[in-house]
Amino acid sequence: MVKDPVRMNGEAAEGTRVSMVMTTIRQRIAGRSLTPGAKLPSVRGLAGTLKVSTSTVVDAYERLVAEGAILSRPGSGFYVANQAAPFSLSEVGPRLDRAVDPFWVSRQSLDAGEGGLKPGCGWLPPSWLPEESIRRALRALSRSEGPSLADYGSPLGLPPLRQLISRRMAERGIEASPDQIMLTESGTQAIDLLCRFLIEPGDTVLVDDPCYFNFHALLRAHRAKIVGVPYTASGPDLQVFAEICAEHRPRLYITNSAVHNPTGAVLSPVTAHRVLKLADQFDLTVIEDDIFADFEHAAAPRLAAFDGLDRVIHIGSFSKTLSASARCGFVAAKPEWIEGLTDLKIATTFGGGRLTAELVLNVLSDGNYRKHVEALRTRLSRAMVEVSAKLKGLGITPWIEPQAGMFLWCRLPDDLDAARVARAALERNVVLAPGNAFSLSQAATGFMRFNVSQMLDPRVFDVLGHALMQAQAPDGRT
Repeated sequence: MVKDPVRMNGEAAEGTRVSMVMTTIRQRIAGRSLTPGAKLPSVRGLAGTLKVSTSTVVDAYERLVAEGAILSRPGSGFYVANQAAPFSLSEVGPRLDRAVDPFWVSRQSLDAGEGGLKPGCGWLPPSWLPEESIRRALRALSRSEGPSLADYGSPLGLPPLRQLISRRMAERGIEASPDQIMLTESGTQAIDLLCRFLIEPGDTVLVDDPCYFNFHALLRAHRAKIVGVPYTASGPDLQVFAEICAEHRPRLYITNSAVHNPTGAVLSPVTAHRVLKLADQFDLTVIEDDIFADFEHAAAPRLAAFDGLDRVIHIGSFSKTLSASARCGFVAAKPEWIEGLTDLKIATTFGGGRLTAELVLNVLSDGNYRKHVEALRTRLSRAMVEVSAKLKGLGITPWIEPQAGMFLWCRLPDDLDAARVARAALERNVVLAPGNAFSLSQAATGFMRFNVSQMLDPRVFDVLGHALMQAQAPDGRT
């Protein structure tokens, strides 16, 4: 018997609505807005909120009961099962095309292997890093006494390295004594500790739009409410920044002041002063991520320098210019916060990585490191000019011409979907970074971030050109 197509379409639509209700409840459970034992919204209330029928909600609830995700208590309602599913970041926040999921670029880049090309990644090729200096440092450490090789580090971290970091910060106008600096395993761990220290689930955190995509993932892991502020060539849009502060009262603002990721923009002094005034007005704490500091030819304005580490917390690491394998970062903050952060570090990681800290200190103390950084800046400048010209030849336009760093934030030609281009390139083992991976508002569909240091292999442009053609074709084929 042939079924009525109208009825079939209606059944399909109803099934889609039921799935939508189930996904909504799963996301709330995963994000802990519905905790084990919590009562679910009433059938009628949820139907009104989601604009579906009560029968759709009943069907969705019954299916979730069958899955074991929720429980039915006759006469009382529906409740989250006590054995809720483990926390899943993929279920928190909006459902995104996998190609622009915050984890997609990271996973593809980290899994690409030695033969893969990854112009979408956020680090330099190994051959651009001071490998010989690292080898010398490792040889020196191998001859060290036992504590350097086998003992825990002190809670604040290796004192000589903190002293060196203090001197380096002073060169950029930031006054921080060694006792105001705590070593961490990385810049990412620094932000993770700060989120544990400063926010509670549900607190609002402000980020740039676009911003480093792992900020999104990390904040979702802390169940924060994330709000984006449009980023301009001189910093955040101040009018929108003020409006968001007034409406949402954010607890934190996380940003790059110097070499902004992904845009390459530099914060202007005027914008910096206005941001700090707004931070003071709305009791806002600022986390200033400065991991690209060594790429600068001249020091850009730092919020921490203007603020004196009152409302601003300054963080950094050495993974971009020294080694991503030697995981070592730091937090600089006012003394009373360092005290609490140190307790938190002990609670979560106990002792620091002393061996890595000794390695970093050894390399940074070597006079060759400064020469390495100077040569690196020159090499990046040349690569920026070369890659920019080649991209323009494909119709890809840089948003700005960055003063320093490794990133070009570019608009694709003909309003192409960057995620579609990225998927086409991945078929040929080239990892790209589509714009919406960096945009909370998903307003960067036609943008892409390129790492110029990873684009000097001619195969990159061959694949990129093919991917652009494939994305232009109606059926995705050429």
